[in-house]
Amino acid sequence: MHAGTVIAVVVFIAGAVVALAALSSSVSMVILPRGAHVRLVRVVMISLRLLFKLRIRSSTSYGVRDRVLAFYAPVSILVVLACWVVGLVAAFTAMMWAVGVHPVRAAFTMSVASITTLGFASPRTMPQTVLSFTEAAFGLVELAMVITFLPSIYSDFHRRERDVTHLRTEAGNPPEGVNILIRLWRLGRLDARNEVWSRMTDWFIDVEESHTSFPMLAFFRSSNPDLSWVTAAGAVLDGAALAASCLNTPRDYEGELCLRTGYLCLRRIAELFRLPYDDDPAPTDRIVVARSEFDEVWNRMADAGVPLKTDRDQAWIDFSGWRVNYDEPLVRLATLTEAPLAPWSSDRGLVDGRPVTFSERIRQ
Repeated sequence: MHAGTVIAVVVFIAGAVVALAALSSSVSMVILPRGAHVRLVRVVMISLRLLFKLRIRSSTSYGVRDRVLAFYAPVSILVVLACWVVGLVAAFTAMMWAVGVHPVRAAFTMSVASITTLGFASPRTMPQTVLSFTEAAFGLVELAMVITFLPSIYSDFHRRERDVTHLRTEAGNPPEGVNILIRLWRLGRLDARNEVWSRMTDWFIDVEESHTSFPMLAFFRSSNPDLSWVTAAGAVLDGAALAASCLNTPRDYEGELCLRTGYLCLRRIAELFRLPYDDDPAPTDRIVVARSEFDEVWNRMADAGVPLKTDRDQAWIDFSGWRVNYDEPLVRLATLTEAPLAPWSSDRGLVDGRPVTFSERIRQ
């Protein structure tokens, strides 16, 4: 076989592999209804994260960091979309060249004309015509996916943020789980906490489904710089854990279901980003919340008149047993997303399993 023919075959095969890889990546990202590790998306997000880290490296002001990082997720989406298109153009440029469209500039022109369906370059042979129609079809498929992809992402984002904003009236700003119980008690509606747990159980289910399907969503920052889906999740889970362990009331089934739904949600999202955590922790394992911090919250509830159990030590053991299920995924996601300061979640972190403060964390 002539050397030129061998080179053309190799180039054609390489182009076909790149085209299929680009299409497979977009299908996995947009259509596949499950969390998938798409290598292109991972490479883009890690690369851009390093660039954004360099941009905010010299700043310890949260306001500056938040304004810069607000662009991270949208830019990541645009870069991924651009990679899909560039990949297809490059792949079909190679295949066009392999079937006789010379020089490379002419092959590139033919590829761009095909994917945009503008028709300013016409194929001359049957192989070129087949490639041209195939690329046009791929381009239309990509366009259709983009048209559905962006609205889906922003619809999920706004649905998530609605409940995050709603929670501010109950948990405060920054959100704290104890505030939910104290405010409901002062309103004479402590029993209404079940409505909060039920609403947030649905929210956790929605967040798990959307954030594992579209990983960029985890990095979309709230329009209010002081809010975050991660700190909201932490406040709800802490509130439910405090209710289950501290309140002298009948057993809170809705709260316990919310806890389980919430920590499974955070664990699955942490798995998607390959964040380490113990998936079978013992109730006695260490948590990042200190006993002194728990005692302070207990005193706040007692001062407000919230009905509490008589055995504070057992309440601490019970709270730790609940918290250990979501403790590590919560603080690691708060660190990953650069969440705003909130007690018991983003105001601390883990480095090699050791708790660190926020100021130590931002210097990492």
